[in-house]
Amino acid sequence: MNELQTILSDSVNGLLSDRVNKQLIQKAEEGVFPSALWGELEANGLTRVLVPEDQGGAGATWADAAIVLKAAGEHAAPLPLAECILANWFLAEAGLDAPEGVTTLLDGEFTLVGGKLSGEAKLVPYGRDATHGVAIVKGEVVRVALSGAKIAPGLNVAREPRDHVVLKDADAISAKASLPGDAMRLYGALVRACQMAGALSYLSAQTVAYANERTQFGKPIGKFQAVQQQLAVLSTQAAACGVITDFACAQVVKRGADAAFEIAAAKIRVDDASSIATSIAHQVHGAIGFTYEHGLHFATRRLWSWRGGGGGGGGGGGPGSSPPPAVSPPPYPPPPPRHKATADNAIKFV
Repeated sequence: MNELQTILSDSVNGLLSDRVNKQLIQKAEEGVFPSALWGELEANGLTRVLVPEDQGGAGATWADAAIVLKAAGEHAAPLPLAECILANWFLAEAGLDAPEGVTTLLDGEFTLVGGKLSGEAKLVPYGRDATHGVAIVKGEVVRVALSGAKIAPGLNVAREPRDHVVLKDADAISAKASLPGDAMRLYGALVRACQMAGALSYLSAQTVAYANERTQFGKPIGKFQAVQQQLAVLSTQAAACGVITDFACAQVVKRGADAAFEIAAAKIRVDDASSIATSIAHQVHGAIGFTYEHGLHFATRRLWSWRGGGGGGGGGGGPGSSPPPAVSPPPYPPPPPRHKATADNAIKFV
C-alpha cells in the first residue's frame, strides 16, 4: 500500500473497530438498522469512494475501494456498504448524482418505458432500509426511489436483509453508461470477493489468538503440531485471498471490464478458501464456536452466505441467478484448474 492507502486503511479500520461490536451486530440481526454508523460512513465519504471528485466523491480507484471493502468484511459491518459503493459508482459512470442515504442494487427483471420502471428483484440487500435502488436496464443505469415499492422481507444465512422488491411504473432517472451487460454480476463478484477476503483475515487472526489462549493437557492447543498444521492452512488460505483480490482490483484499474477473468478467478479462489477456512476455524474453536454468544459465527455465517455468489444478495436464485456471462481468458495461460469450478459460474451477483 502507498501512503494514502495506509491512511485510508487506518481510518476505515479505526472507525469500524470503534463502532462495530457484538451488540451492534446482534441489534442489526434483530432488525435495527445501524443508522448512526451509516451516517458516519457517509460523512467520511466511504459510500462514495469510487465516485469522481467532480461528482462529489473521493475519486479513489478500485485498489483503494478494496481496502474499504475488506475492512467491512473483516469487521462484519452489518450494513450495505459494498452495495452502496457499487451502486454509486454505476451512477457516476452514467453521469448521474448519487443520492443521500442508503442506496442498494436491483438485479432483476425490469422494463423502463417513458421514465417509468417496472419489474421485480429478489434477494435485494437491505431493500427495506434503502431509500433508492439502482438497476441496469438495456445499457442504461437507472436510479429509482423505493418509497413506493412493495417489499417482502427476507434474510440470508447471516441474517442480513435480502428482500423481494416489486416496482410498478415508478418514476426513474436513467442515462447510458459504458458498462458491460453483465456489469452488476461482474463487479458484484469483485466487491463480494473483497469482503470475503476481509472476513477470512479476521477468521485467521481470531483462530490463531484463540489457539494460543485455550489450554488443554497443560499447554495452549496452538502448541500441538496437528493444530499448528491446521492454523498454517487457515493462514495461508486467508493470505492467498488477500493477494488475489488485490490483483483483481489492480487489473480492473488497468483494464476495466476486460479483467473479467481475473475477477472470476478471485471469486473462485475465495469461495474455495471459505469452505476450508470456516471448517478449520470451527474445529479449532470446538463447541464454543457454535454458540451464539461467541462472535465467530458472525464471520463464518457471512462467508457461508456469500460464497458461490457475488455482491447483490443471498445464496441461491435472485441476483445473479440468470446464466452467467462467458469469460475469455487473458493472453497469458492461466494455471491448471484445482477443481471443477469455472470462471463462468463464479460471476454471480448473489
